[in-house]
Amino acid sequence: MALTASLAHNSFLKIPTAIHSEASPLCSSFMGSPPTLSRSSTLPGNQSLSRNQFVVFARKISGLEEAMNIRRDRELQVVTKFKKRPPLRCGRVSPRLPVPDHIPRPPYVGSDILPEIASEHQVHDYEGIAKMRAAGELAARVLNFAGTMVRGYHGDTSKTFFCGEVGDELKNLVKVTEECLEKGIAACKDGALFRKIGKRISEHAEKYGYGVVERFVGHGVGTVFHSEPIIMHNRNEKAGRMIEGQTFTIEPILSMGSIDSITWPDNWTTITADGSPAAQFEHTILITKTGAEILTKC
Repeated sequence: MALTASLAHNSFLKIPTAIHSEASPLCSSFMGSPPTLSRSSTLPGNQSLSRNQFVVFARKISGLEEAMNIRRDRELQVVTKFKKRPPLRCGRVSPRLPVPDHIPRPPYVGSDILPEIASEHQVHDYEGIAKMRAAGELAARVLNFAGTMVRGYHGDTSKTFFCGEVGDELKNLVKVTEECLEKGIAACKDGALFRKIGKRISEHAEKYGYGVVERFVGHGVGTVFHSEPIIMHNRNEKAGRMIEGQTFTIEPILSMGSIDSITWPDNWTTITADGSPAAQFEHTILITKTGAEILTKC
């Protein structure tokens, strides 16, 4: 898992308009090129304007664009009400288990500083792909074994496990999150745009009123644990295309409430800003000519 901070890009621009001291609730929406604002003293027909008035010029949008704009507005306005739940609180952390000295440690072990993102993309030859498949299968086996040991806690890496009695609302959140991962993977193949991943995930999440957490992102993985490319799970305009032989993770987090997050003093545990439930699923994939191979399956 890696994290980043990003600015959201809206698909349209809203400009509030007001005349003199009138408080106007009106709002104009524009697709495509930004509108032009200009001070003007005259209008067609010799109608005069005061110095405090503005004229807004915008190109006429097509019927299709307008319909898409309205549909997008409605999708974003879907509000699903969930029961208020008590916020998460820090539990007891068990002591670190000893690891034999001959086993290599990742560079971030023993550090409370998040690892850097390496600039090189992880693209592999035949031998490298075989090693990635072995490492991915081993990671999946470890994850499944860890899931059998859960006692009252959610997994926070690649899979969300149910703990105790779980209601339908949370079950649906987990189900849709896993579906979002699947839809993100389905968008992948040699030559595909990276931004298609975020588009597919966001479209599916919004159908159910869930938000996509933007702070945490997928990343390249291979000989280096965290590297380019950065995989954004929300709508974005990130440049770049996938290439055959490349490996990276997709790991969307969906929230029933806020998509903002806060990190506890341990500098590791992160929860939603309003304490609402969230779920996450992750896979490491290998880009092929016609699609993507999931490496973290067993």
